[in-house]
Amino acid sequence: MKRSVKAIALAATLALASCTGLKTDVFSEEMSQSATSGTDSLYVSISLEYPTGSEVRDSLIRTAILSAAFDLEEDPTTLEETVSRYEAALSDQFILEGGPLSWEDRINGYFSGRRKGVVSYMIEYYSFRGGAHGISTMTPVVFDKKTGNIIPEAEFFAPGYEEPIGKALSELLPSTLSAEEYDSVFEKELLPNGSYEVGSEGVTWYYQPYEIGAYSLGVVSLTLPWSSLKAYLSN
Repeated sequence: MKRSVKAIALAATLALASCTGLKTDVFSEEMSQSATSGTDSLYVSISLEYPTGSEVRDSLIRTAILSAAFDLEEDPTTLEETVSRYEAALSDQFILEGGPLSWEDRINGYFSGRRKGVVSYMIEYYSFRGGAHGISTMTPVVFDKKTGNIIPEAEFFAPGYEEPIGKALSELLPSTLSAEEYDSVFEKELLPNGSYEVGSEGVTWYYQPYEIGAYSLGVVSLTLPWSSLKAYLSN
């Protein structure tokens, strides 16, 4: 089994930092591993933007990013150690279960939007374990920029928001899909699912593959403008 790691130096992302008001860097690394026999291989690509400040806020955001990106049950240590453990565990699993199939994991995380003291972070994940296709997901996390705490959807909106926002999302859905795509939706009466992103134009909800429709739909994103959400915001 041959394994190689290509680490790309941490690079300042000043444009994104100015957008969110946070000073950030990007950690990037690629890892490839091939079997001693056959053509199967493992490829991992990781790119994560993260705040570099020493404040408690920055530490909380870094911890939340790592926990979400790598689906951790315990608080992570350093970014580098967390990535190393992830790659080692995936390598061990590949050796045991990979067989004649190639595996691929791609994790891309970045700050994606902001509004009035709130910043959003997006984690894009792609996983392939052989077969007909891989799986792609988009997972947003919304932070209080002042404290670094995660803001759950139920805290961002006022009580009773679910039904009217769900109705608005359901009405928006047909206009974002083709007629054929809409026919493949098996959950046409939507509710906000907690997977929300705050941006300058409004709030976007993300529905993962198989959550409301066929795999062919991919990730379905629906954005409601701020003008239609004013009555349902908590503040």
